[in-house]
Amino acid sequence: MMEVSSLVNSSLDTEEVRVRSILATTGLLGAEAGSLILRDGETGDLSIDVSVGDGSDRVRHLRLRRGQGIAGWVAERGVPAIVNDVRKDSRFCGDVDELSGFVTTSLICVPVRSKGAVVGVLEALNKRSGPFLAEDLEVLEVLANQVAVALENARLYEEVGQMFGAVIEALLETVEKRDTYTRGHTRRVTDHSVAIGQGLGLAKAEMEELRLAAMLHDIGKIGISDRVLHKDGALTREELETVRHHPVYGAEILQHIKKLHGVLPGVKHHHERYNGTGYPGGLKGSDIPVMARIIAVADTFDAMVTDRPYRKGLAVYAAVEELKRQRGVQFDPAVVAAFLEGYRILSRDL
Repeated sequence: MMEVSSLVNSSLDTEEVRVRSILATTGLLGAEAGSLILRDGETGDLSIDVSVGDGSDRVRHLRLRRGQGIAGWVAERGVPAIVNDVRKDSRFCGDVDELSGFVTTSLICVPVRSKGAVVGVLEALNKRSGPFLAEDLEVLEVLANQVAVALENARLYEEVGQMFGAVIEALLETVEKRDTYTRGHTRRVTDHSVAIGQGLGLAKAEMEELRLAAMLHDIGKIGISDRVLHKDGALTREELETVRHHPVYGAEILQHIKKLHGVLPGVKHHHERYNGTGYPGGLKGSDIPVMARIIAVADTFDAMVTDRPYRKGLAVYAAVEELKRQRGVQFDPAVVAAFLEGYRILSRDL
């Protein structure tokens, strides 16, 4: 039971927690099949969330009316049930068996509670070694408590993730309201950067940091005055220097958010050049963080093909030729190659 508890609670991925709970249920009780059935807090209806056993894929997400079947009875009353011959129990509903092709002969079912409310039921079907016993009920109730805690933890973690996403969106909205050019630019740079990262075979964690860094690469523009940011004509030397400081401003802003520390190199160094003539650090070659090298290509390409108040955007083929010409000078050749390959897949312009 300790091993199962550790297994169920070793992930904050809600889907993984639910699957592990059912595998643990059937494994512990020696059952042929099992299900985690969740309860709709408003209607009381049930939905088969995760199921294992023959035909389980056919009943995933099947909805049961409030109080329907033995599972519905358990959910409504908040009490467990052991039924070792379901054909003799008037509460049994054969709809699930009919759909799945599985033949239920016996079952054990317990409520899953969170904060005092029944949020679902955990059930095991057809014990291989004989009838379900009182000891099985004790085991399943303990496991149901563990599942409830794991589901609640995963739910809270998911909410934190959603809140974090909302913070990112708020930051983007702040920049976009100050610079209309940034509105579509940020989304396109993010899409291009993700495509490049996939082409380079970056790991999942690296891809997520790359995506966030690309989304936030221009956040430092918050620190630039409207007079400079919206100037139609050529910038003075002092104004240009101010604009060139936006990657540093961005890193300074984001360093206050611990979860974003991993994206700081991409934000701060996306204007470095492969030959060492970029800013703010004058980094060269592989000393430039890989996410910064990726964003540099995506950012520059979109800037070249986008119309600005003071110039018309280049045709795609012309921008591509410029990227090729700057391989090994401004850009990492491998990153340019990955971009071109990804762009060919997504577009017919090349």
